[in-house]
Order: sequence, then C-alpha cells, then structure tokens
Amino acid sequence: MLTLRAISAPARRQCFRAAPRRFYSERVAKFTGQKDASGNYPVSLIEGDGIGPEISQAVKDIFAAAKAPVSWEPVDVTPVLVDGKQTIPSETIESIQRNKVALKGPLATPVGKGHVSLNLTLRRTFNLFANLRPCRSVAGYKTPYDNVDTVLIRENTEGEYSGIEHVVVDGVVQSIKLITREASERVLRFAFQHAQEIGRNKVRVVHKATIMKMSDGLFLKIGQEIAKEFPGIEFESELLDNTCLKMVTDPLPYNDKVLVMPNLYGDILSDMCAGLIGGLGLTPSGNIGDECSIFEAVHGSAPDIAGQGKANPTALLLSSMMMLRHMGLSEYADRIEKATFSTLAEGKALTGDLGGKASTSDYAGAIISKL
Repeated sequence: MLTLRAISAPARRQCFRAAPRRFYSERVAKFTGQKDASGNYPVSLIEGDGIGPEISQAVKDIFAAAKAPVSWEPVDVTPVLVDGKQTIPSETIESIQRNKVALKGPLATPVGKGHVSLNLTLRRTFNLFANLRPCRSVAGYKTPYDNVDTVLIRENTEGEYSGIEHVVVDGVVQSIKLITREASERVLRFAFQHAQEIGRNKVRVVHKATIMKMSDGLFLKIGQEIAKEFPGIEFESELLDNTCLKMVTDPLPYNDKVLVMPNLYGDILSDMCAGLIGGLGLTPSGNIGDECSIFEAVHGSAPDIAGQGKANPTALLLSSMMMLRHMGLSEYADRIEKATFSTLAEGKALTGDLGGKASTSDYAGAIISKL
C-alpha cells in the first residue's frame, strides 16, 4: 500500500512563498539596443546546425540588399561545462546581453539521456518569458484553410515545463506544474500590449481552469485583473480543448484576437496553428525577454539536405522581420515582407518543400529583385 505523507500547511507556506512582485509600469520587453559607430544596430547571429548556415546567409543577403541598418555578430552556442553544468559560452552570453537581440537558426539536440536542449538553455539563460508565434496564410501556397491570421503568445518559463520532477516510489513519478503571479502577469501584460501594437481589440486566455482550478485558475484570474488596465481591449477566455476543435474547424474567427496561454498549451497549439498554414517552414517565432529577445526558425536542422542549397529560408526570414519590428525598424521589415510574399505568390522561384525547384540562393535572389 502506498502512503503519501501530507505536508503541513505552515511548511507548504515556507516552501512555496511567493517571490517579491515586479511591477511593470512601462512597456514590457522594450528594445534598448544602441547603434554602433557605423550607425548600425549589432545583432548576435546564431547560424545553427544543418541547414542553418545556408538560410542565415540568405537572410544576410536580403538584409544587405534592403540596406537594413544591421551589423551581424556571429556567435557560437556549442555547450561548455561550467561547475559540472552544461551552459553556453560566456562570450555568447555577453554578446546577446550587449546587443539586446539575436537571430537564431535551427539547433539540433541529440536524443538520449544527458543532452539538454540548447533552445531551452537559451530561454532560461536570458529569461525569455514569452514565445510569440504569428501564423498567416501564404498566397500561392494552398492549404485546406484560407486567410488564416492567428497570433499566439505562450508563457515560456514555467508550467509543466518547469522541470520539477521526482520519483515518489519505484514506478510512480510526480511532475509539478508551476504557475506564479509574476510570470503570469508579465506574459499577460505583454499580450495586451502586443494586441494594442498590432491593432487587435481582443485578448483571449486559453486554459483548463475547470480541472486545474488553482494553477490555471491563477493564470485566468490575473488575466482578468490586467484586462482592467486596457479598457479598449475585450478580454475573453476559452477552454483549451474547445479552442483546438474550433480552430481546426474554422480558424477565421480567431483572426481578430491575440491568444495567450500557459507553456504546454502554447507549445501544442502554436504547432497546430503552423499546420493550418503549411507547416513550421512558413512560421516565424520570437522569444521575448525584458533584457533581450531571440528570434528564431522553429523547424528542424534538416541534416539530410544540409549543404545542398535546397533549404527554405522563409521561417528564419519572417522571424527576422519580427526582429526588425521589435527593434523599431518597421520600414525595412515592411519592404522585405512585401518582396517575400510577392515572390511566394508568384510561385516562380520556390524551394522544393514549397513545390518548386529553386535553390536557396535563387529564392533569396528572387526576393532581392523585388526590393
């Protein structure tokens, strides 16, 4: 018979006492990078593994043609051991902290024990609390769904992905879902501020507070509190399973909303939304933090086609446009975006995964010709 000893209430309060609250009176995750001596903003560049160097080069070529005021600072994230723990090199940490922004290609994590995800390491190192994932239908690339334009924000630091697990007894494992007021308030306020910036008048919290009444209940309650600070935005809530069902039935009613949710739900739902528009190869992503932010391609490193000039750089390119807008360089983002979507709609210079025969450099060249 298995007996679990209850922790007394005073002990619980001592173990899980809340950290001091941080109040956000200004814009969350405001970019504070400075121009260098040449008048450009330095950006840390993590080219990544597999096809990463190829798609990174395509982005660099397009930025150069658009005369975007950005200088690239390549950095290496190959793990090093410090005091027995895996981390990224100190010079890389210093570069990203100094520049306040980074662009990242795909990173491969070996399958098996002892290999910590580099993506997770980066999020924890720089406290990247929100994952921003817009999904927008691409003209010229047909899917079962038309005119999709969803925006999803995922809390990035806690929830089921907190990594707090232990064995109770042999054959019984317990995993703790951590939800804190500070982390929830931070990502929810970012969701409302982002809705204002992109002109959406509704924020919807996706949750399972009917079952997880305390954890998801806290996240939902904080959303209701923060909504009072944004009277021009309508606050809504919806159960996760209902959201999934409705989005795959008809995603168009979600085009006027920003969806925000805890970590695990956002991980699943963001990839589901990517499927609506054609997959991760067409989906940008940004990991947002108070001090710095990292924008990335979320697809795999595709080692089977690495070095062959077949890779599709669209996801990294779209992520770089998000980065430019985050940096206040929307004029350049708009020009590159217009040329990119025009090239995709034209359909004459598409990579193999998009149904064409063009090389990575041909595709980038077609975009450059439309700048």
